[in-house]
Amino acid sequence: MKVSSVTIRRRLFTALLIGVLAFGLLAGRLGYVQLWKGEELAAKAEDSWRREIPFAAKRGEIMDRNGSLLAYNISSPTIMAIPAQVKDARDAAAKLSAVLGMTEDSVYTMITKRQLIVYIKPGGRKITTEKAQQIKDLNLPGIVVAEDNKRYYPLGSFASHVLGFTGIDNQGLTGIEAKYDDLLQGINGNVSFLSDAKGDLMPGSSDTYAAPKDGLNLELTIDKQIQTIMERELDQAMVKFQADDIIAIAMDPNNGEILGMASRPSYDPDKYREVDPAIYNRNLPIWMTYEPGSTFKIITLAAALEEGKVNLTQDHFFDPGAVEIGGARLRCWKKGGHGSQTFLEVVQNSCNPGFVALGNRLGKDKLFEYIKNFGFGKKTGIDLGGEENGIMFKMSQVGPVELATTAFGQGVSVTPIQQITAVSAAINGGTLYKPHVAKQWVNPDTGDVVSKVEPEVVRKVISEQTSATVRNALESVVAKGTGRNAFIDGYRVGGKTGTAQKVINGRYSPNEHIVSFIGFAPADNPKIVVYVAVDNPQGIQFGGVVAAPIVHNIIADALPYMGVQPSTKQINKEYKYGETPIVVVPNLIGKTVSDIYEDLNMNFNLSSAGSGDTVIRQSPAAGTRVDRGSTIRIYLAKDDDESENP
Repeated sequence: MKVSSVTIRRRLFTALLIGVLAFGLLAGRLGYVQLWKGEELAAKAEDSWRREIPFAAKRGEIMDRNGSLLAYNISSPTIMAIPAQVKDARDAAAKLSAVLGMTEDSVYTMITKRQLIVYIKPGGRKITTEKAQQIKDLNLPGIVVAEDNKRYYPLGSFASHVLGFTGIDNQGLTGIEAKYDDLLQGINGNVSFLSDAKGDLMPGSSDTYAAPKDGLNLELTIDKQIQTIMERELDQAMVKFQADDIIAIAMDPNNGEILGMASRPSYDPDKYREVDPAIYNRNLPIWMTYEPGSTFKIITLAAALEEGKVNLTQDHFFDPGAVEIGGARLRCWKKGGHGSQTFLEVVQNSCNPGFVALGNRLGKDKLFEYIKNFGFGKKTGIDLGGEENGIMFKMSQVGPVELATTAFGQGVSVTPIQQITAVSAAINGGTLYKPHVAKQWVNPDTGDVVSKVEPEVVRKVISEQTSATVRNALESVVAKGTGRNAFIDGYRVGGKTGTAQKVINGRYSPNEHIVSFIGFAPADNPKIVVYVAVDNPQGIQFGGVVAAPIVHNIIADALPYMGVQPSTKQINKEYKYGETPIVVVPNLIGKTVSDIYEDLNMNFNLSSAGSGDTVIRQSPAAGTRVDRGSTIRIYLAKDDDESENP
């Protein structure tokens, strides 16, 4: 079939048109890619070529409230490999393994991986600067020494449960390190370079450096000196009582700041891998729940006073030793009871039947309303992980027995942090504060304060007047009641003992107790509250015998350090048989030997030195308070020779 010339021309024109259109589309697409998308595609290509060697930011330092370092960083380089740039893998593996303490085969496997960058681990992570220099001196192609650091806790187990620790990548795992990880960690920097698919450097390219941004420094509310005192006392108590656990918290009752927090057993954050995870995963002061015992009576007392249900000095109560409630016999700790007493003496004697009476006067709705308002049954919100809620009765479960036992601290479950926070509200004027351990954040470069953690008021619980009455009652507990072992001569101390049976397999154990004491000072204007709980001490198991002396020692050392001056207005201690009274040293200077025996009044022993009849010096000085039976040393001279220096 013959094709006409016209058809041929049409076909040629159509083919030409299609070609022109195709070329136009191609040219348009090429122009779009180069002119409109060129920069974007070039950036994507560069990203695919770019390799980065990370440079870790310095983690923010952690300090106590006075700037003493509790956690900081030390140089600890990390070794990495760029497998494509390694020239002689077997030789490099042999040399690296000798320095890093790894097997040659394991190093060889890592540096020959089909990856862009490989960490040589575990031996190459966080190594010493000496080892890093040895590897630099080897000058091995493809082996990089990257700047890195690791966390260091210079005081060992000091405040370990508060501080926590970090992992291999400097990420916070427990404690404050985990709670504020995002602010402490900072932003890592890097050195970046361009390489081809084989890992070879791109011709004409150069390295770029992005500096890391260091994390913020954190200043805690913890006071190193108070924490040291607390840690010392807990160590000694563990040796003395061989307890399962011991817990201690010190708080400023006027703002919720934690001045000290510790527990035993403890651990060294630098060596956390060497201990049972249960020790470092559980911060007992905020995690452990138990029946509080008589320290909880402070809440019942505060509620009854606020509601006008009792006058401590005018109202009386007869304690027969036990009361029958709902078919249950609830006993006082003193066999035979305390007999007739004022309600102030009920508090001093920690009389269970007396507090049952206060609970009944309040009624279940009002008592549990105050318990809730004091913060029990829910987390305090302290800025530490792992806090528990505690356990309260549901109102539908509260009958006469539950009301009675709750009034004296049995049947409910609390945490130590709830206990000290609530008691702080009871004695600080009635304000419940949210507890916290972070005080302020500081710029590591300038030292400027970036932000402060302000005291956070949760609610007003009781009045100033009620709080003052609670303070006075608790001071009398220490001077005249079950808390006498916390008495500090020259300082006004208030407090309350607690002894609670442990619940084991759903039953109260007759042999295991958690004994506790909460104390505060000065009683008229509290600056510090200390709570100590001892779990299953061996031997005598009473809060006044075991825990009160520990609190005594902590407060006695803390008050002078805090600049709190002694007071002459404290309630005089009421001594029991076997206790040594405190007496005041008289002024003997200027008196003759024959005259001074009346002043001694059988309270002191006497030791003299020098010749003559007149006292020219004495030690201790007049006005000093000492144990009865202490020795006064006097220095004698003749009336006409008072310059004698014996």
